[in-house]
Amino acid sequence: MSNNAANSVVLVHGGFVDGSGWEGVYHQLKKDGYDVAIVQNPTTSLADDVAFTKRAIAAAPSNVILVGHSYGGVVVSEAGTDPKVSAVVYIAAFAADAGESVATLIANPPPGAAVPPILPPVDGFLMLDKAKFAASFAADVRPSLASFMADSQVPWAVAALEGKVTKPAWRVKPSWYLVATDDYMIPPPAQRQMATRAGATTVEVPGSHAVYVSDPASVAKLIEQAAAGVGKN
Repeated sequence: MSNNAANSVVLVHGGFVDGSGWEGVYHQLKKDGYDVAIVQNPTTSLADDVAFTKRAIAAAPSNVILVGHSYGGVVVSEAGTDPKVSAVVYIAAFAADAGESVATLIANPPPGAAVPPILPPVDGFLMLDKAKFAASFAADVRPSLASFMADSQVPWAVAALEGKVTKPAWRVKPSWYLVATDDYMIPPPAQRQMATRAGATTVEVPGSHAVYVSDPASVAKLIEQAAAGVGKN
């Protein structure tokens, strides 16, 4: 483990949640000898979230595997060109290209795709309908925790949703992608399309959008595969 080129991991959460959902992944990676940092993005704008992420990358003691969930995929696409980043890992995430944002990527959902229960913006911020949060975001998370996630939502700024990537990291760094096959927030076909476009090493795991919470072992396994993959280069 210690001879890997990158044994630091930086975990980036998405919209409506904070970094606490990474707890299971964190403990698995720490047990396996990785240095782990969890970014607490404000999700106020893409620029702010990239700045927070780059501070975590700068503070890491070694080269970094940069991991993003959902909207966090846009953040790591933009921040991952940092020279300390060895690879980017997408967990049911938006692997945005240049000029793309979450807003552009969700503008034309495929026929029959589930529509996330996003409430109309209030003061420029979005929330999910608490009554529908579990079914759409965290269907395989234990009910008490899914309820806590719904009630502890972080308002997600429309400005962050509309933040556009300039130079996507996956075009210049090796990438990995975990498709959550039971995702009702980002349709699995859209995940596969983004993973294929990125040329990512891809795995598919049965899981909701919150697969990083419900199945941390599979998520940690893919992150460790990325670390091992860049370690061989």
